[in-house]
Amino acid sequence: MSTDSSDPQAGGTRREDAHPTDARQRRAELDPEWQRAFAWVEQELGGEIVDFERQPRWRPAFFVDLVRDGETLPLYLRGERGELDHGANPFEFEAHVFEMMEEEGLPVPHVHGIIPDPKMIVMDKVPGRIDLSTAENEEERVSVLNHYMELLADLHAIDPKRFEDLGVKKPKDAEAAGFADLATWEANFRAAKNRPEPIIEFVYGWLRRNVPKDRYEIACLQVDSAQFLFDQGRVTSFIDLELATLGDPAADLAGMRGRDLAEPLGPLAPAFEHYFEKTGARIPKEVIDFHTVRFNLATPTTCAPFVIEPPPAADYIQYLAWYWVWSRACVEVIADAMGITLDTPTIPEPAKSGFSPAHDWLVDKLAEIRSGTEDFVKYEVDTTWRTATYLKRVESMWPEMEKEENAEIDALLGRVTSPLDREAELEAFVLEHGAANEEALLRFFQKRCLRHEALFAPVARELKGKKTQLL
Repeated sequence: MSTDSSDPQAGGTRREDAHPTDARQRRAELDPEWQRAFAWVEQELGGEIVDFERQPRWRPAFFVDLVRDGETLPLYLRGERGELDHGANPFEFEAHVFEMMEEEGLPVPHVHGIIPDPKMIVMDKVPGRIDLSTAENEEERVSVLNHYMELLADLHAIDPKRFEDLGVKKPKDAEAAGFADLATWEANFRAAKNRPEPIIEFVYGWLRRNVPKDRYEIACLQVDSAQFLFDQGRVTSFIDLELATLGDPAADLAGMRGRDLAEPLGPLAPAFEHYFEKTGARIPKEVIDFHTVRFNLATPTTCAPFVIEPPPAADYIQYLAWYWVWSRACVEVIADAMGITLDTPTIPEPAKSGFSPAHDWLVDKLAEIRSGTEDFVKYEVDTTWRTATYLKRVESMWPEMEKEENAEIDALLGRVTSPLDREAELEAFVLEHGAANEEALLRFFQKRCLRHEALFAPVARELKGKKTQLL
């Protein structure tokens, strides 16, 4: 799942003019819970916090410089997801995975402890950066990615019992290994489901019809794979292990295809070959394809309730983009596996209406405010500006697109549908007749995804026009 693509354990460089007195003054302005967190760090680790910086994002996180015994210890404090929690594992689980991997000799941040109130993991701030698109050159990109594949093979070689000791259940048979943690994500999805979800139900059906039943390979998995820090051609640390589990090693290769949508990794086929050489075992394309669809589905199922009832802390457009881009990624991989060439819809140009001046004014005003703010406030204004830009295009483009889409739904169902019942009827059709109409539904869902992506295209940023790498 790729709903947290900007979450490094690196960054927060100390300012040259940082001074303990200044840090104390700024600290006094923090909410009481963060003051308690800093006090815990000083008491439990010893020393004084001389500088800190809040990471500008929805999830609470701080970069902290702690001075003890005359030396500066750079730390990263990672908080809970709050109302955006996916509920896959307890908060403390990730810290225990880091500790186990460190014992196994893999590069991970050293965990110093867990703050009980507010809950935060205290870990080393590891040198390095995320996003291979920032590699100095192609040689460094290849070197880093190959190193990651070697480390991933080392992770997969760890005795699965190490994860079982952390409470992870080992899949009992081939089908369970194929589904991996699908049941957890589906349970969360169904508990939070707040509208018909035809495309998600279609993909669930396809997965159940195509789960590998003659392959039982179990390994320790990163799950949300290809999340790492790198520097000078080498991986310096794994990051984001909160979803780690046991399952088919093919799942981590599949996860890299999902990660590539948000953080470009470059050509994956050569990297996979490097992994096969390291392990001495080739994984069939159809198995990687299956796990790619399964992994990608976790993103729209997680985002679905937030798209309809977005919490105040959410970057609405980011969640909307994750929902549609990863839904399309599922469709494209299924179609490729079936040898189907997909269609693209007609995307109309924005049309002016009597309401356009108000939309234009709102977007321009938010852009002006956004340019004059800094740090966390800028993040919040930016998310509001992105949403206003999206709504401006919805008002000017969606009416024409909706007419075309409604006609396609009527053609699929063989009857004229009404606005109030259309989505529920489409979902019912998918559940009852999806297996017999896979090609027609894939073609329709591809066009539906592309239409919605066109609405937020100007603010899609790193997700604009992204496609899953086909094998």
